[in-house]
Formats: sequence, structure tokens, C-alpha cells
Amino acid sequence: MQYNHVEIWDKVLAILKEEVHPNTLLTWFRPIRPLKMDEKSLTIQVPNQFSYEWIEQQYGVMMNQALSQVMGNGFKLAYSIRMDSPLPAELTVPPPSYTKPLPVASGPRHPDNLNSRYCFDSYVEGECNKFAKAAALAVAKSPGSTTFNPLVVYGGVGLGKTHLIQAIGNYAKEQNPATRVLYVDSERFTADFINSIQKNKTTEFSGLYRNVDILMIDDIQFFGNKERTQDEFFHTFNALHQKGKQIILSSDRPPKDLLGMEERLKSRFQWGLVVDIQPPDLETRQAILQKKAEESNIELPPEIFHFIATHITSNIRELEGAMIRLLAYASLNGIDITLEVAKKVLRDVCISKTKAISIEYIQKITAEHFSFPDDLLRSKTRKKEIAQARQICMYLCKLLTDSSLKTIGLHFGGRDHSTVIHAINCTEELIGSNVKFRQDVEAIRNRIEISQL
Repeated sequence: MQYNHVEIWDKVLAILKEEVHPNTLLTWFRPIRPLKMDEKSLTIQVPNQFSYEWIEQQYGVMMNQALSQVMGNGFKLAYSIRMDSPLPAELTVPPPSYTKPLPVASGPRHPDNLNSRYCFDSYVEGECNKFAKAAALAVAKSPGSTTFNPLVVYGGVGLGKTHLIQAIGNYAKEQNPATRVLYVDSERFTADFINSIQKNKTTEFSGLYRNVDILMIDDIQFFGNKERTQDEFFHTFNALHQKGKQIILSSDRPPKDLLGMEERLKSRFQWGLVVDIQPPDLETRQAILQKKAEESNIELPPEIFHFIATHITSNIRELEGAMIRLLAYASLNGIDITLEVAKKVLRDVCISKTKAISIEYIQKITAEHFSFPDDLLRSKTRKKEIAQARQICMYLCKLLTDSSLKTIGLHFGGRDHSTVIHAINCTEELIGSNVKFRQDVEAIRNRIEISQL
């Protein structure tokens, strides 16, 4: 059956709908119009130059892969930019040349899979990630030659782990183009391994993953309970480590807390250096937003950065998404960005989600973190581990809700406000002096806030 250009684009959109967030689909893809088709390409029209540059940079590979699924390999997208000036009516842009195609299903043959935008220069440093960045830069300068092997970076969703570990690969290749780098996430590693078994190509699989200078595996927590994958990665890890090659891993939690992971792998993950990335503070969040605006060559008043950074607190990905949405709105509508515009455009994402968090929910998550029933937090017991968990919980209730000290105390078995004040003061003191304690508090807070996204 022969499809016309409109039908083909509709099929591409249907594929993209499964891959991107609905807001992304609405903001970037719905304004696109299919114009024409020839034997080798589908021409689509985008609203302006800003849209073209962003769409092609961020989603070009994804869109071309979707088009290939519909029309077969060799079919590419071409772009037409709608111009306000009547001279000319259109500016046609030839199909871009993609040097980093996604892996094909016939076998696990990867390029390095690095995103060139993920570099140290574009990584905003703050107290939340200073140590992790310093460690990453040390590895990038001497991959395989430091004691940081493996380097394991862990932290919550959207805090910049992928950016940081890919920056290592990009820096190493910039210093020495002959460096063999491979970045994949854990799902890609697993899929390649299964594919190699099905096609009797395990030797090729081993050759791909064990003949590199730097291997980066993102989100290793997804190896949990995958016994054969873990066994294969165990041998891959050993082979690379014995040859002095650099291994870089990321996870959403410390290696010792990985669920469904073999102890022998947990042990190896801790051979080198384990570093964490914490949610950014207000100043760092504002710096991230300013960096994003500078990358788009747009000057914004400081109050806009402050407004967004004040309302989006825990997730860099959501922070950048808010900025992109604001820039897109202003560009597509041809208006200047003011604080009032920002409040209008971002009213749904900048209404603090913490207001909807209940004390009962914070108690539930805190108790789950420490593996005991939440009714113990409301009990009279003074057992040390329960009492300390109760203090953390009271601290988070004050931080994440609008409840008064009296209300918080009532939810903890009728305790008075002075007990809550004491709990908050003790918690703040320990956060500043005890690393393990601080990590526990941040882990609970991250889980609570991420669940509200």
C-alpha cells in the first residue's frame, strides 16, 4: 500500500508518541507540517530557525529512526523552515548527515554512542556535584591509570549522572581520538547480550564490549535479578579491569544498596571510587538555568531564573525542561520573556508539588526506608533507631509541607511543638556532620519528591 507524505508523518508521530513526553510532543512535534516526499526523503516544515536547530539537535536521530521503521533504511528527513519574510517563502535545509546512528537489530554494533553536548564545559558545578565532577575529570585525563577504577556515580533521577559520565568519554576522545569509548545503558547491554545468544554471536558480543579503552554503563540498577546478564557483565568487568581499561558506571543508589545484584558484582563496584550527586541548591539551579539560556543566546532577567529555581527544586531534567518550554513559547509566539510570561507558561510546573505531600505519606516513605512499620514513628518507643528516624521524619514534614509545628507533633503520637523543634535541630546538625545520615535524609527526600513528579 502506498502512503502519502501526510500519512507517513502521522505514522512517524505515532512512534514518537511512545518515545517522548506528551509535553514534548505538543511543544515541538505538533507544529510540524509534512510538505512533500520523494524517493529518498520526507520534507517537513518547522516554524522557525530556533525550532529547526533544537529539533534536529535533540530529536533528529530519533525521528530518522522512526521514519526508517515506516519507510525502511535509507529514507531520511529534510527540513523546510517557515520564514516570516516573503523573500524567500521557504528555506530548504538538506537532510543532515548522521554520524552516530542507533544500533541496528542485526547485531550489537555500536558507535561510541556519546552525545557531543555532554562535556565538562557545559556541566554546571555546585556543592551538590563538585566531588563527583573532580573525580570524573581525573578519570578523563588518565583513563585506566588512576585508582578510580571503576568509577561509580550515583544519585536520583535527573541529577546529571549521564551528562557527567559521557563528559569523561568526550574529553578522553578529544585528548586522544584513538581512544576506544563505548557508552550504553544497562538495557542496551542486556538486549545486545540476548541478541548475541539468539544469533549465536556471543564471540562478537564479547569482542565489542571487551575491546574498548573506556566502557560506560548507565543505570546498572536495572541489572537486578537478571542472572545471566550479571554473569556476563561480571566476566566483561574482569576482562577490562585486568587489562587496565577504564570502567565507569552510574546508578540511582550506592552499589551496596543495589537490589537483586550478586555480591561479587557489588564488591567489584566498590573496588575503585563511589561518588554521589545530590539535588542542586538554589544557586546551582539558577546557574543551570542561566547556562541553558546562554546556550540559546538569550538574555533573561535574574528574577526569571530565581522564579523557576525556587519552584523546581530536585530534578535538573525538569528544571531544564521548564526553561526549554519557556524559550519555545516565546520563540513560537514572537514575544519577549518577562516574569509574567514565565508565570503564565509555567504555571502548571511551577506550582510547588510539595504542598500536596501529606505527613502520613512522609511517615510511610521514611518507615519503608528504615524497614519498619510506620506506626512505630507514632509510638512512644525511644529505641535509638526509631527515635532518630522519627526526628528525620519530623524534619522532612516541616521542610516539605505547610503544616505547623503543633500539627506535626500531633501526627507523631501527640507530641508537642518543642519536641518537633528539637528533632529539626538535631537533624540539621547531623546532616552537616554525618555523611551516612545526610545520605539517608537525601534518599528519603528524593524518593518523596520524585514520586510527586
